[in-house]
Amino acid sequence: MKQLIRERKALTEARRIVVKIGSRVLVQKSGRPDTRRIRQLVKDLARLRKDGREVVVVSSGAIGSGMEALRMKARPTTLPELQMAAAVGQLRLMATYDRLFGAEKCRIGQVLLTHDDLKDRRRHLNARNSMMALLRNGIIPIVNENDVVAVDEIKFGDNDLLAALVALLIEADLLILLTTVDGFRAKGAGGRTKRVGVLRNVTASELAMAQGKGSDISTGGMASKLQAAHMVARVSSPAVIADGRTAGTLTRIVKGEDVGTLVAAESAGAQAMLAGRKRWIAFFHKAQGTLVVDEGARAAIETRGRSLLPIGIREVEGHFPSGTVVNLRTTQGVLFACGLVDYSSEQIRKIKGHKTTEIQDILGAKDYDEVIHRDNMVVLGVNGGGTT
Repeated sequence: MKQLIRERKALTEARRIVVKIGSRVLVQKSGRPDTRRIRQLVKDLARLRKDGREVVVVSSGAIGSGMEALRMKARPTTLPELQMAAAVGQLRLMATYDRLFGAEKCRIGQVLLTHDDLKDRRRHLNARNSMMALLRNGIIPIVNENDVVAVDEIKFGDNDLLAALVALLIEADLLILLTTVDGFRAKGAGGRTKRVGVLRNVTASELAMAQGKGSDISTGGMASKLQAAHMVARVSSPAVIADGRTAGTLTRIVKGEDVGTLVAAESAGAQAMLAGRKRWIAFFHKAQGTLVVDEGARAAIETRGRSLLPIGIREVEGHFPSGTVVNLRTTQGVLFACGLVDYSSEQIRKIKGHKTTEIQDILGAKDYDEVIHRDNMVVLGVNGGGTT
């Protein structure tokens, strides 16, 4: 109990906060924006800003708002119609935010992102620099996925993941995921559920119990929120999942009150380990393949800080060029690391199981001794994850 109180109290010191607001919090069942609720949320967000905190809002609701404007009765199923709804709805949603934040004497700026923007190193840094400039000047960024141009290959999947990546991008002190339930609820006796005040790890057990799989106007669910919160917590920043329909929720969270579910941060050492470029490698890429390695290679990587050499590779899964991110798994299927490969999948298939001295004879040239250099590799936690 004392530890939980300390962890909650630490939230009062958060200076840079990312708040994700889900579609079902923002819009009515018809898809029409719930202006009364949005006004209350804006007041709470403005209060955080006026208290001297930097605030970033990751907002869902564009497609739902567009559905209402276009009088669609169900969420579109084709990409062009989804993009059309987003184009119409994003304008309406931002107009609402601009009017309501303006009434609170707060200035906002729109930031639209795709996954490609964050996985390309140059664009990644540009996105970070732009958002940091907005924050330095007291402007609240309103972030959403650029649904109008996004396709499956460059989509985040849902705004829970987007919010987690934004929190990692700007090194936020706290991520808050607002939804329509009071937090993660675990099943108890008699089939009843009870809110869990704190999670210090997110395992397959919690994910299996997660309730809610999205709705006609949203794509996320509790499982995606737990995964997003855990992603941020692994890099030493806490996350809270809470009910965004209740007035004052944000204020109570930053006061350290027992609201929602706190996914506690891991040790401070994790943040240093995944700072800068390695954080970019670990979290901002979709892995293009997998290398299955033996236990000797795993031990060398995890305990001795070594690079991955071809002799330790047993299997190559997928087709990918050099310079892309791949996962590293054991022969038992345990995901334990990821990194940027120096050779293509075709080349690795030829040199796997061989010594470094044999690379030139096999390939005709040897550009690198290692398949993944230690500087381009991130060792993941016991639960895996990290690549997106």
